[in-house]
Amino acid sequence: MSTPDLNLLIALDVLLEEGSVARAARRLRLSPSAASRTLARLREATGDPLLVRSGRGLTPTPRAQALRAQARGLVEVAQAVLRPVEQQDLATLDRVFTLRVSDGFLENFGPDLLARLARTAPRMRLNFLSKADKDSSALREGRVDLETGVIEARTAPELISQALFRDHLVGVVRAEHPLAAGDVSVADYAQARHVIVTRSGRDEDAVETPFLPEGLTRRAAVAVGGFAAAVALARAADLVATVPDRHTALLREGMVSFRLPLAAPTFTVSMLWHPRLDTDPAHRWLRGCVRDLCG
Repeated sequence: MSTPDLNLLIALDVLLEEGSVARAARRLRLSPSAASRTLARLREATGDPLLVRSGRGLTPTPRAQALRAQARGLVEVAQAVLRPVEQQDLATLDRVFTLRVSDGFLENFGPDLLARLARTAPRMRLNFLSKADKDSSALREGRVDLETGVIEARTAPELISQALFRDHLVGVVRAEHPLAAGDVSVADYAQARHVIVTRSGRDEDAVETPFLPEGLTRRAAVAVGGFAAAVALARAADLVATVPDRHTALLREGMVSFRLPLAAPTFTVSMLWHPRLDTDPAHRWLRGCVRDLCG
């Protein structure tokens, strides 16, 4: 069985509404002869004359009357499918978005983001996952909708990204720590007891290492899996935590932060998402919220 020409649905809808080949031709931007040929094709496809001569006009057959509402509904559905989605009503939008965020992002930006959702999209829910690795498969497979972090060479090239802010590393200690008293030298920094952040448990994989001078040796006393844990330990013991400034601003309240006494490059924190969500209105709105809060 051959596939029907679905373009005929639009012509059928217009012909049945107008009840006139001439008027239908004008709406369809066809010549009267082309509209007549289209009606002939419709008659062949449906096995019914559809419109028959009655005086100077055309009268729909019973089959045409039965098809009119059905044809109108199908055309409306097709038009809805093929037009861009308009912005949804955020007040009634019931969606769940999963965000995989770099350590410290939730603590610093999460409360303001949730407050904005409560005001504007109260039925939208956010699930925050910690970012344990750089694997992009969760974004590709749809298990994660939005991610934040530093783009690297191994980041999947098909992902879309947008820069959020620049950040840099700082040292942080509790007020009672010896380094809280004044200027910190390179020797002071290197010889202090450090809490390092490593997701593998190996010192050489410390996440802050790529942003420190090559060859620098720190005295690692303890390793943890995230910056929040590193700040918590530095708050409770004589340890130095080396953490991103903006990511951990709220976590470091009441502590002493200092500029690193060595060259440490800045880096860009971005948000990433899969192209399939790029034009989704709700996802676009959520990205705008994250961008505004991080600006």
